[in-house]
This record gives sequence, structure tokens and C-alpha cells, in this order.
Amino acid sequence: MALLHGLRPRLAEVKAPRVVSLLCLLTLCVCYCGMQPGGDMMVLARTRELPVYSVERKDKVLSISFDAAWGGDQTTAILDILDEYGVKTTFFLVGIWVERYPELVKEIVRRGHEIGNHSTTHPEMSKISESKIRDELKVTSDRVEQLTGIRPTLFRPPYGDYNDKVVTVSRAEGYECVQWNVDSLDWKNRGVDDLIRQATKNNKPGDIVLFHNDSKYIVQALPTILKTYQNGGFEIIPISQILLSGETEIDHTGRQHQVQKQARADLWTQ
Repeated sequence: MALLHGLRPRLAEVKAPRVVSLLCLLTLCVCYCGMQPGGDMMVLARTRELPVYSVERKDKVLSISFDAAWGGDQTTAILDILDEYGVKTTFFLVGIWVERYPELVKEIVRRGHEIGNHSTTHPEMSKISESKIRDELKVTSDRVEQLTGIRPTLFRPPYGDYNDKVVTVSRAEGYECVQWNVDSLDWKNRGVDDLIRQATKNNKPGDIVLFHNDSKYIVQALPTILKTYQNGGFEIIPISQILLSGETEIDHTGRQHQVQKQARADLWTQ
């Protein structure tokens, strides 16, 4: 018995850290969970604000897009190729580009393409304040509207750089924040064949493809890329047309989906 009495304090010492750990874990569970109206546990984990990277579409459509921040020499040639293949697309323009090439801005719209906002000075948007984000959006959209009579409703953050603040502020200002899920990597200037391969491998309905208007091989590669899409049965449409209307949600991959009415009703009845 004396031996057992001597062991009890030591057993308590061994168990104590485990008890503390268990209590900490239970506390965290309480912090991250709540109760649904029916009494079931509901996880309240924080969700990140995401732009649209691609779209869940049943019809065989995809969108291509051109970011324009610096040069403009190849833009007319790109527009001519798009006309040849009957393609309408989206150009994301930086404000300093709009100021430098006003006639090209008007020509893009005249030929039936849409313009998205790509900021005014091409900053890393996640590193600037909310008021500065609004300024970056407003200045460019004002310039585009003055030139074309049309105000952009799409926004693509420069460098693909964003955080919750960037997405939330841009949407509050009336823009849909859009990225891409197919990167042509044309900016790496690795040759025509590489550009074609990057842009045309494993394409799916709802893809959004990224190009740049001043990449080295875009004019040589673009006809083959467009033919490949069209021969594969894809219709190429502007981004505003590929986005879903009504009530939508964006999953963890950035893919936009339609919210199903039945699924919504099931949530309310749980």
C-alpha cells in the first residue's frame, strides 16, 4: 500500500500535461464552433475572399484575356487576328497605358471587345490602403469611360496579387474581381511552340486564359491557339459573358458555381 501511495503523485504528474492539452483543444473547439438552430454543431472557420479564376459551365465556352500595362506596338495586330477568327475578348488595361494609348483604347471597344480595369499604376494591391485601392480603380475607370462611354465592371489585380481587402473593396466598388486558371506564360518569352502548348493543354469549359498584349511571340502564336480552341469545339467569349448570373458562390479553387436552390433550402431546414 505504501508503494501505491508513493506512485499516485507520480501518475498525477504524468497525466497533468495531457489534461491541460485536452482542455486547450476543447477551448479551441468552442472558439471555432457554434450551435445551429437545430442544436447541431456548426464550424465557424474563417473563409478567404477569392476572385473568380474559372467558371463552372456545361456549355463548351472559354475566355481569353490580354493584360496591357506597358507597350502597345502589337495591339493592332492582335485585334486583326481576333477579327479574322471572329473572336471577342477582354483587355485589362492599366491607367497609365490608357493615358499613353487613347486611340488604341477606343479601337479595342470599336472592334467589339470589352475593357477591364487593371489598376492605374500597376502596384501590388495587397500592400496599399483601402482608399488607395479605390483611387487605383476610379482613375482608370474614369479615363476609360471618358474615352469610350463605357465604365469597366471587371477588375484584375496586377501581378495576380490580392488579399481579402483587395477583393472586398473592389467588389464593393462594383467590380467582379477576376484572375485566370490557364497561364500562357507568354511573358517568359520561351518561344512560339511553348506559348501554344501552355495555352492549349487540357482546356475545359469555363477556362479563363491569360495573355499579355506585348509579349514577344503572341502575334505569331495567337492564330494557332485560336484555331486549336475552335477546332476543339470551344466558343471564345468575353469574360463578362462567361461569368454566371444570379446567386453564385466561389469554391476553394476559385471556380464560380451557381448556387442550387434545393441546396439552399436544405440548409434552412437543417
